[in-house]
Amino acid sequence: MTRRDFLTFLGAAAAWSLTARAQQGGPLRRIGVMMSVIGSDEAGQAEIKGLQQGLRDHGWIEGRNLQIDYRWPGGELDRIGALAREMVALRPEVIMARSTPITAALMRETPTIPIIFVQVSEPVASGFVQSLARPGGHVTGFTNVEPSMGSKWLELLKEVSPAVRRAAVLYNPATAPYAGAFFGTAAAAGRTLGVAVSASEVHSVAEIESAISAFAREAGGGLIAIPDTFVQEHRELVIRLAAEHRLPAVYGNRAYVASGGLLTYAVDTPDLFRRSAAYVDRILKGANPGELPVQQPVKYELVINLKAAKALGLTVADQFIALADEVIE
Repeated sequence: MTRRDFLTFLGAAAAWSLTARAQQGGPLRRIGVMMSVIGSDEAGQAEIKGLQQGLRDHGWIEGRNLQIDYRWPGGELDRIGALAREMVALRPEVIMARSTPITAALMRETPTIPIIFVQVSEPVASGFVQSLARPGGHVTGFTNVEPSMGSKWLELLKEVSPAVRRAAVLYNPATAPYAGAFFGTAAAAGRTLGVAVSASEVHSVAEIESAISAFAREAGGGLIAIPDTFVQEHRELVIRLAAEHRLPAVYGNRAYVASGGLLTYAVDTPDLFRRSAAYVDRILKGANPGELPVQQPVKYELVINLKAAKALGLTVADQFIALADEVIE
């Protein structure tokens, strides 16, 4: 190689190196993610994987061109408030908020940082957005269920367990302020199906135990656990008590059935997180969150656990099994 060729080679190599560093090692963009479950929660980890996959699909790779700060407060309101302040202090460009309490806490801390909520049931009624089509402000996101799901859950519970004559809607009003809407549609369906629907408000582990035990003293009961960060955090307790008291139950999140619960009809939350990455991408590229319409679920899953059904003495009809997206045996 001549000296001229060698110098040309070095110049080309240096240019390639600079280009590579610009592509791979440029300034990291920063986002925050606040989850309403604890870090060891398998369902929450699956949702994060969905988000990470969606980000990769849009060219955002954690550690290469994107920094993600995670916070996992679970369903404790005091901890949610403290970690919301901590998250805002990091000054991310966008914050992902899982659940109504997380979104509310973040909105109290910042009027400017864009917030994308995921798993919020009634964003307009909660005051997060002006409308679904034109959110306004600095908040937009993805809903998980509509109030009409209350009637659907009761219909499924009655179908899988025709002996159900009473149903308790289990929730914590502090972490599920939207529960009244689901209760209303479930109660309306109950009048048609011959099922008396009651609200079962719980604020602590002790109240979960006493509420389910008291409800089970009379025959013909069943449970509906709506999407609620507090109840989901204690889902193993709810599932165990339902089994001990032989109460058929339908749940608003797949995580319950994966943990041994009977039945769920719910949105595919990892898919919801994967879809939310598109909004992260658009906001990082300059989009106004107030002009991004709130999106609703496109993929629901009916999952039944036949082992749990057998333990309850239930015979699930073949037609019902055929309708299920997943059957756990």
